[in-house]
Amino acid sequence: MTEYDPPRPWITSYAEGVPADLGPIEGSLVDIVATSAREFPDAPALQFFGRTTSYAQLADAIERAAAGLHARGVRKGDPVAIILPNCPQHIVAFYAVLRLGAVVVEHNPLYTPREMRKQFEDHGAKHAIVWSKVARTVQEFPADLAVDTLISVDVTRAMPLATRAALRLPIAKAREARAQLTEKVRGAIRWEELLSSAPLPAAHPGPAADDLAIIQYTSGTTGTPKGAALTHRNLLANAAQSRAWVPTIRRGDGVVVYAVLPMFHAYGLTLCLTFAMSMGARLVLFPKFDPDMVLDVVKKHPATFLPLVPPIAERLLARAKGRGVSLAGIEIAISGAMALSPALVEPFEAETGGFLVEGYGLSECSPVLMANPVAANRVAGTIGLPLPGTECRVVDPDEPTRDVEPGAPGELLVRGPQVFGGYYGKPEETEAVFVDGWFRTGDIVTIDETGFVRIVDRIKELIITGGFNVAPTEVESALRQHPDVLDAAVVGLASAHSGEEVVAAVVVEPGAELDVEAVRAFARGILTPYKVPRRIFVVDELPKSMIGKVLRRRVRERLQALVSS
Repeated sequence: MTEYDPPRPWITSYAEGVPADLGPIEGSLVDIVATSAREFPDAPALQFFGRTTSYAQLADAIERAAAGLHARGVRKGDPVAIILPNCPQHIVAFYAVLRLGAVVVEHNPLYTPREMRKQFEDHGAKHAIVWSKVARTVQEFPADLAVDTLISVDVTRAMPLATRAALRLPIAKAREARAQLTEKVRGAIRWEELLSSAPLPAAHPGPAADDLAIIQYTSGTTGTPKGAALTHRNLLANAAQSRAWVPTIRRGDGVVVYAVLPMFHAYGLTLCLTFAMSMGARLVLFPKFDPDMVLDVVKKHPATFLPLVPPIAERLLARAKGRGVSLAGIEIAISGAMALSPALVEPFEAETGGFLVEGYGLSECSPVLMANPVAANRVAGTIGLPLPGTECRVVDPDEPTRDVEPGAPGELLVRGPQVFGGYYGKPEETEAVFVDGWFRTGDIVTIDETGFVRIVDRIKELIITGGFNVAPTEVESALRQHPDVLDAAVVGLASAHSGEEVVAAVVVEPGAELDVEAVRAFARGILTPYKVPRRIFVVDELPKSMIGKVLRRRVRERLQALVSS
């Protein structure tokens, strides 16, 4: 029996210079910075509040951090938690862990203690590199989750001296800003101490291409948070595919990439932590998206490549007009994580003189699978074309081995070098998302005769808000813990500004009178803010199947009718 080889109509729609396939993927992620440091040693690698770090300095810091981790017991295959905002220490920590052949586990530093603890229960890391502001969360884990090595990072130490001095001024605003950025942590190793360790053994081995590199947590296609196990080869391939997609950008030729997306998210991780470093780019780091901070940088170093989500594009465009600052010079902006409105593309491109194109990906796929061509034939309203080396099928979701007719809607199946091999420690969940080696995305799409892909529906009930995935079951569990809530169903409703907004329907305990805002406040004590329902509707009952499963599709329809009435 020969392996199924589907047609690839999209290749004829590729922009000039984009190859149909990739060459062999060898080596490891560690080679990315090492190669850029060898070829562009004096070029700026990182920029943080105006302070720059050269590629030679970055490579040196990575080696010293790796030595410090090794001295404290980190060995090949060990999971190491990183809980940091976008800052230079994040990049150094990421590559230092990989340098030892250990495994990076990225975490959202804004997670609640309960959310953080749940992930540590899954991966079991005994070493953590943590933003000082949230280190106490890890320190207060129960004994069975206690880490052996806790490294505390004061992000302000990477700022220019003048900026750090300003944060120490006896002014309320300065004190408030410093309090938001740092906190003294007792019983932890300071980041600066880690970097002053003895050198690594001269012959210390590095990782191989098929070694596990990252455990990337995702709500996945079933709504249950789990870790996508990504290898060095997966992530190297996705960085190579991203480079191939933009052949007009030449490595080391003054390339500037803005890290406005959080690097703990798969999207920000690949396009900032790996793609940008592989390009020998100047990576401008923003600890959070602030349009004024971005505009201040645009004046001196406009972005060659700007990964973003639609709300960021909208806010940046509006603020630029409000301040009278030109966005000219931004060459390529790629939008992901949620649908990009065609109405936003024209004004953004008119203001920048560059391209704003939509892409598509999943954490399980490193994450980028598709993007619109950076060319005149891009099609707004679609997620574009599969990247080089990526294969796709559209199948009957109820019979996923059977392809639908060309142009008909069906579930998108994919395979390629960026597609993961499975979920960390979860063989049953892994088996459920693969069919004969093809990964089931859970999205219903159509592919036209020129290869452009359009999402028309979603099998999975995952909510995507502001570019982040929210599992309805997790939010429902939190709401049910409120004493006045008998039952709850959570869905996503379309939003003009965030893709979808989290909305809940709740059934109240008999005799109780529900205070909706009190329930939202209660949920904020359990969930990260973006997961808390924006609106809560009280209903008499929830629609359920014969076996008692809540029918979220019907819930969504009812709530949509209430909102529209």
